[in-house]
Amino acid sequence: MLNLVYTTVFLKEFNNLELSLQEEILEKTALFCNKNNHKNLKVHKLHGVLKNRYSFSINYKVRIVFKYLSPNEVALLDVGDHDLYK
Repeated sequence: MLNLVYTTVFLKEFNNLELSLQEEILEKTALFCNKNNHKNLKVHKLHGVLKNRYSFSINYKVRIVFKYLSPNEVALLDVGDHDLYK
């Protein structure tokens, strides 16, 4: 089971989203805590300037960028559409 750490940037972006999307994010992050769900969430390593980061899908448009702090602890860095990758 993964322990999640929420960064200030993540919380700021999360709070600016509509309530229904916030609820979907909470559901998917709960699933993300179980590593068996990572394939379904399309967890993948990023490249380029975000090469030490990872991402997973909330829906077709929204993603969460994160990094591993340890094998069992993850920092959620940002949430949003594909513009996160720029």
